[in-house]
Amino acid sequence: MSGRITFGRRHTETPAPAGAAPPPSSAQASAPRALPLTAVVASPIHELRALCLAQIDPAAVSTMPPERLLAEIEKLVAEIATERRFQLNGQDQKNLASDLVNDMLGHGPLEPLLEDDAVTDIMVNGPDRVFIERYGRVELSATKFRDAGHVASICQRIASAVGRRIDESSPMVDARLRDGSRVNIVFPPLALDGPYLSIRKFSRRMIDFAKLIEFGSLTPQVARILEVAARARLNVIISGGTGSGKTTLMNAMSRLIDPGERIITVEDAAELQLQQPHVVRMETRPASLEGRGEVTQRDLMRNALRMRPDRIIIGEVRSAEAFDMLQAMNTGHDGSMSTIHANTARDALTRIENMVQMGNMGLPARAIRTQIVGAVDLIVQVERQRDGTRRVTQVTEVCGLEGETVTLNDIFLFEVAGEGLDGKLHGKYRVSRARPSFQDRLAYFGLDRAWLSALQEGEA
Repeated sequence: MSGRITFGRRHTETPAPAGAAPPPSSAQASAPRALPLTAVVASPIHELRALCLAQIDPAAVSTMPPERLLAEIEKLVAEIATERRFQLNGQDQKNLASDLVNDMLGHGPLEPLLEDDAVTDIMVNGPDRVFIERYGRVELSATKFRDAGHVASICQRIASAVGRRIDESSPMVDARLRDGSRVNIVFPPLALDGPYLSIRKFSRRMIDFAKLIEFGSLTPQVARILEVAARARLNVIISGGTGSGKTTLMNAMSRLIDPGERIITVEDAAELQLQQPHVVRMETRPASLEGRGEVTQRDLMRNALRMRPDRIIIGEVRSAEAFDMLQAMNTGHDGSMSTIHANTARDALTRIENMVQMGNMGLPARAIRTQIVGAVDLIVQVERQRDGTRRVTQVTEVCGLEGETVTLNDIFLFEVAGEGLDGKLHGKYRVSRARPSFQDRLAYFGLDRAWLSALQEGEA
């Protein structure tokens, strides 16, 4: 055994009797458990798992490539199962080996869900309650954790990978996976049923406007208008609810930015996937255990203005950094973009105004609205509709200020006509051909005819 499996330590240990509980490994000793070991080893698979963990050297495992590690652990599982006469078939042994590797190197039981491109959201409400969203529908999956301690160890691994901390003293954290998928974790005592884990997955395929048209998220005419907006360096706010596809749409629009431009991104958790060669990515930092060292989005925004940006892209505006975003859009950084949580285009402007007041209490409302009108050119409203489709429902121009009211013009407004036999909503866009307030900018970039042509096609 010791000659074939380099990380095994069975030759230095006395085999335990079949009925005895094996000694815990160093990883097991440090991980919290909701159940005592005597209860965990009640089934052959749990006992076999504990025996395998007792013979694995963590230091050796950390240096092995995943493929070789899986092969070695499959051999170890097969040998122990034969020696102890566990009644497990070959597939059960392979599944156990795969689970062990996922626990050591990956994200445990979540790995198959992370590999499944059809799954867009993973929501862990407890060891036995893992919900997923597939094709816009939420369902309970068959995935289970061993106990609350198992969930906690996976959460801590995710947080530590991006330099974040999650424990009882800091029980909430926003993090991300390597592919940019967004992660939120809540620990006890705030979480009453054990750690809660929410993962918003990002597609491994780069989604462009052609894909969004294929998915039914917009029409070719709306895509053409958004393409013109990106090329004409219009300042765009993408508005929508949670999970409506704001970041996906921003990624699609960003693909149309000129490769020669210097783009600076500011995010709480880095998730934008820009393809340009000159991208500077910045991410906020939470306070340390002593309460020092916090770097907010507002701090990063102020610093970004000193980094000679052509465009500034903010992953999501949610606080006083809205004022700095308007300042950037008003001071020569045309073509900047951001996302915001709001139900309609009008609500998006109201939220921006409220957030600016959060950080600048003495600023008059009219002054804020004047800044908004001067900064924001276009608001794109996206919505996850009841059939599960994420769709662009409004493309709205910010026209100007009349008295105390910001005037808007819905260039495209989606109107639901009915529901098909397949449960999918269908409808059409109502089009406005009014001359946009940024007509001169479109003409400057030679895109005024393309804009008009897209509107004419949208009416057809």
